Amino acid sequence: MKRVRLLAAVLASALLLTACSGDGEPEGAGTPSPEGARTVRIALHPWIGYEASAAVVAYLLKRELGYKVEYVRGTEAESWKGFEDGTVDVIIENWGHQDLKREYIDQKKVAVSAGPTGNRGVIGWYVPEWMAQRYPELTTYQGLIEHYRLFRTEKSGNLGQLLAGDPSFVSHDEALIRNLKLPFKVVYTKGEGELIEAARKATQNRSPLLMYFYEPQWLFKQLKLVKVNLPPYALGCDKDPERVACDYPPYLLDKIVSARFAENGGKAYELIKNFTWTNEDQSAVAYDMAVNNMSADDAARKWIEANKVVWQSWLPS
Repeated sequence: MKRVRLLAAVLASALLLTACSGDGEPEGAGTPSPEGARTVRIALHPWIGYEASAAVVAYLLKRELGYKVEYVRGTEAESWKGFEDGTVDVIIENWGHQDLKREYIDQKKVAVSAGPTGNRGVIGWYVPEWMAQRYPELTTYQGLIEHYRLFRTEKSGNLGQLLAGDPSFVSHDEALIRNLKLPFKVVYTKGEGELIEAARKATQNRSPLLMYFYEPQWLFKQLKLVKVNLPPYALGCDKDPERVACDYPPYLLDKIVSARFAENGGKAYELIKNFTWTNEDQSAVAYDMAVNNMSADDAARKWIEANKVVWQSWLPS
């Protein structure tokens, strides 16, 4: 009997030690358990199109699959670091970033691609429609040289101003200006909101504006901007960021997840991998958030209620 009791005590201690030590897996990875729903940590980047995608995915994770969702706000570079330290499970909209893919997917192997979002991304320089109509030459970078004085501001001095986004956005504007020998200066904003407000004022007041901007973007539902033709993009022309002298490439936006989440994310990972929609879908949700002042959750619910045939195919079988 003493031997039996001793053996039982040893086994109990071993089980307790195993339960306390765990397997090192953070709360975000894996499927829901009887003890409660797991949490999926989605990086949240500072532009509303991204927020629209995140809102729809989060709504379905919570309402259809019973997960909890935690948003992790930060820049794109910070989110990739989160794959390594375990604070981020998902980047729902990635714009290229071949350098970060090499580092975190190929070398460190802490992240993997979860496939395309279906969105087609465009980055470029834009002027208000009225400027392109009055000065057709402005639709080319050579025309910008001819009319650079139109774009001078207090911040740019004797040079023309190129209004850019947040410094953390994907951009090689300074290199473009330098390598194309354009008499312009990049003036950064705090982000998307300032770019949108500048576009509105330039359209309403018929004031000159040259700005960095992108699609998908709900603002194109309200006003027209014309893209400037930079030297055409060719494969590899932007390989050296310091010597780039070509337009931005077309972007097929994709989703990036942590390697741990891809392995243990269960139905949450399957939903995110299956998620794919159009630029029009994203802009519709973003428009409701930005213009109709709907919360992200309400805007997501509105789209989901109207597009059941689309999102049902995302759900795990």
